[in-house]
Amino acid sequence: MAEEVRILGVKVDSLSADELDAALASFVRRDERSLILHVNVHCLNLTKHNAWLRGFLNSASIVFCDGTGVMVGARILGKRIEHRIPITEWIWQLASLAEAQEFTLFLLGGRPGIADEAAAELERRFARLQLVGAYHGYFDKTPGSLENEKVITMINTARPDVLIVGFGMPVQERWLMENWERLDAKVTLTGGAILDRVAGHLRRGPRWMTDNSLEWLSRLAMEPARLWRRYLIGNPAFLLRVLRERFTPR
Repeated sequence: MAEEVRILGVKVDSLSADELDAALASFVRRDERSLILHVNVHCLNLTKHNAWLRGFLNSASIVFCDGTGVMVGARILGKRIEHRIPITEWIWQLASLAEAQEFTLFLLGGRPGIADEAAAELERRFARLQLVGAYHGYFDKTPGSLENEKVITMINTARPDVLIVGFGMPVQERWLMENWERLDAKVTLTGGAILDRVAGHLRRGPRWMTDNSLEWLSRLAMEPARLWRRYLIGNPAFLLRVLRERFTPR
């Protein structure tokens, strides 16, 4: 059983990528509808003004760490998260697992065409992978809308073992929270911009940066207009919140 660490009121499971694979496979085999979510500093910052997001994260079967800042935050609180699982790397391990175990996948997210491109790339790398659906994330997500109903019907007709939802935070979490009870998928997990990465539309930074906890800096350099606030304001704000939690008398 993975050790559970609480950071700013959110549970984070300290587990390795192999342990995550084993848990996911167990959920699928037991036909146990499960949510697997991930957190980074940006996500934990979003919980400050979105109590629903904190509650949704804490309702998940597994919440894994996808960010060095989360590990730093745990250490400041006197705790340890032993492993960081970058979803941009784990996606290939997940696809390999799904191919070997004959799990079916459904990809949901990205601009029109991106999910199809991501599916084609996964099929190119994993010839026996069973992809049962791919659809973009640019649809009306309002509960009860015609487009939303169409997407839910597509997923439920395919009945995937694993549903990957990549709308970005916190849209993907909100959509899942609103539609979770109606989705016929064994394991559902959030992926952020993972489909853009798989399709080759988003580059990762050089290896020396990603291996030394500097991926945030490489992303900032590539998308400064979109990400400057998240990193240059969000990271210090996160550390301040963690320090406040650490030293506030209880």
